[in-house]
Amino acid sequence: MSDFYSPQHRQLQEQHDTVNLADRLEQMIVEQQISEMHQPFIESRDFFFLTTIDQRGYPTCSYKGGNPGLVKVVNPQELAFPSYDGNGMFLSMGNINGNSKIGMLFIDFETPHRIRLHGDARIEANDPLLSQYPGAQLMVRVAISEIFINCPRYIHKMQRLTASKYVPQADKETPAAQWKRIDAVQDVLPACDRQIAEKLGGSITMEEYGAMVFNGDA
Repeated sequence: MSDFYSPQHRQLQEQHDTVNLADRLEQMIVEQQISEMHQPFIESRDFFFLTTIDQRGYPTCSYKGGNPGLVKVVNPQELAFPSYDGNGMFLSMGNINGNSKIGMLFIDFETPHRIRLHGDARIEANDPLLSQYPGAQLMVRVAISEIFINCPRYIHKMQRLTASKYVPQADKETPAAQWKRIDAVQDVLPACDRQIAEKLGGSITMEEYGAMVFNGDA
C-alpha cells in the first residue's frame, strides 16, 4: 500500500468524503520519475521554491532564482540545481546536510501551471555541473521520490517584467549585494566582501537598507 497519505490526511479525506477521489488522483498524477512532459517545463524555469527541514523540524521555504535552465534534469530519477552567493546563513544548504528530504515547487505565473516534487538531496562542492553555472558555490543533486502536477486554478496570472541583475552571467561582472554595505555587518563580513561598502559608495544603516528594499532599489 502507498504511504503517500498519512492517517491525518485520511481523517480529513473521510470527513469530506474524498478518500476515493484522493486515491484516484494519486494513481493518475503521482509519478516516481520525471516524464518527457515534465522535463521541458522544469528546465525552462528561472526560479522555483525550495522547502527544507531544519534541526527543530521546522520547514524552511526559500525562493531560488537564476537564469532559465536553473534546474537541470540529469536523468529521469535525478535533477540538479546551483546554490549561489547568499547571506552567509546557509539555511537551505545546512538543512539539507542535516535532513535530505526536500520539496520543490515550479510555477509558471503566465500560463499558469505548476509542478511539485519531493526528493532526497545532497550537496556537491566539486560537481562537474558547476562549470555550467557561473558564480555558483555549490551544486545540489536531488534523487526524485515523487513528482506531480497540481490544479492551477488558484494561481494568480502575472507577467514577468525583468530578470534580476544579480543573477550571475558568464559574460559580465555580477553586481555586489547592497546589504553587504550595512554598517552593522562590516566587522563580520568574510574577507572577500570587506571592500564592497567602499566600492558601492560607503556603508549604510539598517534603516537605509530597509528603505532601499521597500523602494525596490536593493
